[in-house]
Amino acid sequence: MLGPVILAASRSDRMRRLISAAPGTRQVVDRFIPGETVDEVLPIIQELTDRGLELTMDVVGEDITTPEQAVAARDAYLELIDRLKPLDLGTRAEMSVKLSMFGQALPGGHELALANVRPVVEAAAEIGTTVTLDAEDHTTLDSMFAIHEDLREEFPQTGCVIQAYLFRTEADARRLAANGSRVRLVKGAYKEPASVAHQDKHETDRAYVRVLRTLMQGEGYPMIGSHDPRLISIAQELAHRAGRKPDEYEFQMLYGIRTDEQLRLAAEGHRVRVYTAYGTDWYGYFMRRLAEKPANLRFFARSIVTKD
Repeated sequence: MLGPVILAASRSDRMRRLISAAPGTRQVVDRFIPGETVDEVLPIIQELTDRGLELTMDVVGEDITTPEQAVAARDAYLELIDRLKPLDLGTRAEMSVKLSMFGQALPGGHELALANVRPVVEAAAEIGTTVTLDAEDHTTLDSMFAIHEDLREEFPQTGCVIQAYLFRTEADARRLAANGSRVRLVKGAYKEPASVAHQDKHETDRAYVRVLRTLMQGEGYPMIGSHDPRLISIAQELAHRAGRKPDEYEFQMLYGIRTDEQLRLAAEGHRVRVYTAYGTDWYGYFMRRLAEKPANLRFFARSIVTKD
């Protein structure tokens, strides 16, 4: 029940100021966001890849209000790619981008976002890796999928994200699976109306399994974005039934959540990619992590009232 309240707070400037100033906030933020600069996250990248994990890197920040901010977001990703190049990690370190950060919500936003994200996709390809387009609220998805289709004409490994709680997603999954896309499936973490999305957790879970079955049986590359032990087990069974080898799909989990499980799956031979965000504009990302799981909120509340 608290999820919608927290998601509403993620858009509140007043709540942003209050939470940013709270004495325990930094401790909890550090659990999910390991740094604010490239210099701070490069050792994390090296550590995780040394332990057999892969990464998708997200420079946090979504509330873009000017074209100049969108260009700055583009340049932040280009800096990250430039710093990854000497590590020679290839697809072991890819990028995730939110098109809102590239100006999608501004006037002429579709063309602006495409113009800003294309150099990032090109630069990623030059160092042997790729980019995944994150899904945001349902009003942005037609634009996101159109940009995804455009980019795949030259860079077919460009991925995208679909959200199980949206009614449209089963149709999107059939289309994407048929054309061989890289697709990350998540449950969904935006406040959406009942007219477009399941409101019940169990309905969302059932939709997740239906969509995952479509992806596993299709021609693309499924990326299972979940920490749910039951869904992870179902994904393994569906992959087995579809005759997929361990390198023909992957699990994706957030930095700071179920690290032991990430390492266990990797040790069993599965591809495991850690969604690792960094940057100074952490608030929206942080609030969605609280909304997704009550345990995260309890951890935050304890940190607010104690120094330990």
